Amino acid sequence: SGINAEYGGAAADSRKTLGTFSGVFVPCTLSMFSAILFLRMGYIVGYGGVIDTLIMFTLSFFIVMMTILSVCAISTNGAIEGGGAYFMISRSIGPEFGGAMGIIFFLAQIFGSTVYLLGLVDAIVDSFGDEGGNFAAFLPEAGHWKNLYGSLLLLIMMFIVLIGAEMFAKTNLVIFAIVAVTLSINVVNFFIQKPIPNLHPPSDNSLLNKTVNLSYTSWSRETFMENRGQNYTIDYTTKRYTSFETVFAVLFTGFTGVFAGSNMSGDLKNASKSIPFGTVLSCVVSYGIYIALSLAIAFTCSRPLLQGDYLFLEHICKVPVITTVGTFCVTFSASLGAFIGASRILEALALDDILGSLLVVVKKGRSRRGNPWVAVLVSWAFLQALLFVGSLNLIAPFVATFSLLTYATVNMACLALDLAGAPNFRPTFNYFNKYTSLIGFVSSIVMAFVVNPVYASTSFGISVMLFVFIMFRTPGSSWGYISQALIFHQVRKYLLMLDTRKDHVKFWRPSILFLCKNPRTCIPAINFLNDMKKGGLYVIGTNIVGDLRDPGFLTKLDDQNMAWLSLVQVLGVKAFVETTVDRDVRNGIQNLIMTAGLGGMTPNTVVIGFYDTSESKDFISEPDGLPTSKRPLFDKLRRIQYDSRGTLTSCRR
Repeated sequence: SGINAEYGGAAADSRKTLGTFSGVFVPCTLSMFSAILFLRMGYIVGYGGVIDTLIMFTLSFFIVMMTILSVCAISTNGAIEGGGAYFMISRSIGPEFGGAMGIIFFLAQIFGSTVYLLGLVDAIVDSFGDEGGNFAAFLPEAGHWKNLYGSLLLLIMMFIVLIGAEMFAKTNLVIFAIVAVTLSINVVNFFIQKPIPNLHPPSDNSLLNKTVNLSYTSWSRETFMENRGQNYTIDYTTKRYTSFETVFAVLFTGFTGVFAGSNMSGDLKNASKSIPFGTVLSCVVSYGIYIALSLAIAFTCSRPLLQGDYLFLEHICKVPVITTVGTFCVTFSASLGAFIGASRILEALALDDILGSLLVVVKKGRSRRGNPWVAVLVSWAFLQALLFVGSLNLIAPFVATFSLLTYATVNMACLALDLAGAPNFRPTFNYFNKYTSLIGFVSSIVMAFVVNPVYASTSFGISVMLFVFIMFRTPGSSWGYISQALIFHQVRKYLLMLDTRKDHVKFWRPSILFLCKNPRTCIPAINFLNDMKKGGLYVIGTNIVGDLRDPGFLTKLDDQNMAWLSLVQVLGVKAFVETTVDRDVRNGIQNLIMTAGLGGMTPNTVVIGFYDTSESKDFISEPDGLPTSKRPLFDKLRRIQYDSRGTLTSCRR
């Protein structure tokens, strides 16, 4: 039946209610802040130091910006439906690459949502845990209580997502306002807060003595010099040594929200305009805030404070509750955005029949307004399972790796479309070229292996297996295949380089034109000549008796060509098919001999059947005459149909 080209319908149109600010800029910005802004800035600056931190943020921004340029190019190349980056890539380069990338991107969103949710749980326990909550001590922390808190929060998110994207956007606007106020207060606090010499380590830091005092120095050149270089030691939450790679993996989770806006493509009023502008603006604003905040922290906070208390922003603020509320809001929003993004991607995969019967329930589970409630429930199940891992820093490398592979695929798609010179690739966004896509692709792959070679290799292997599975399993699509465009581009280039004036007898090989009328009687000859060609050109030619001016004849001719191509595929021979049309068979054959081939690839040997008076044998109805190796094709060959004159009419696969 083929893959759906569009999702369409009244239900889909009713979902398109979001603009650039609420639909792209706000979710992108909140997702980029995620668990990093208030929960992990101390971790990053404390272990990496100022120099490594600036390098990591700039490198992340560079990779993301190269990817954003590719996303903007693809998103302005045509109409966009639900599914975000998956929809754009699959419609640009075909179901194999798009489907594999869509599944990896779905996993990236699931892991990302879990990371943000775990960050929220950590912040709640730090504020209200019974082992030393900053504001109150009434929430149990031991055992699986954290998993319970995460599960309850996940249920709240699920109900919001089930209501729909409009509810998600309204929730995000409120959260964005709270986060903006919180961030502003924290920035001002760096200038008005006096030094605090006696901050205590948090209750979950078993590496430091509880009597150790951590200090906030306010603006100090000595503090900046202390924080300038790297100091990779043991992370008190995982009890493992840190490194540039592990810190970068945690930091990069703050840049995995670049697709938060494009994930809402099915809910945007004008996705082609909103996605480029909103995404670029969000990325630039987020990068500027991260750099400014990193420098402010390096000038005011001692290294023991940064390494010993990841929630130090809350503890140095004059109004701690403000930072706490901001932390809750930004992590909740980031997790919610990844949750709804995952559900939209899963819905798109189901509608495109990428995984067949595995997602048939997801395909049918949509509300009257087009909200994919079954996809939401399936995404919730994945998230709930991941919550039991329980450590933000352990899951972060998976988020970074999956996201980097997704970015690499997006850049590869844009690069392939540009190299293929596809006529349908005419984006209105012009601030990109093949070099930006290539740089984005290479840098994403390299950093994926830098973060964790094992995770990257595993993810890459999974992507390859998904690609192969989808290639053999997915029905034909009407989207087009980038592989065919690239092959055409290369074949044309090398055909022009093939000069017949440089032919030499030493390299002669048979290039055969086989004149065939009825394939049912010529199957042994077709197979024999396929073995005989020795890597040369092999053309099966036939003449159709008729006149192109006859009504409906062109349609019959097209059917004839498709049937011959199917026959060649069924027989497994490496041959081209050429047909001519003439009322006189002799003239048709002469034209065929003169015109067969292209450029330097032309037949040098013509083969015709040996004329005799014996009755022709039908090798379809009597397969005993076929070679033993070809007899398994008997059932397929029965599907060949021909008319009373022996002309092939169809060949069903």
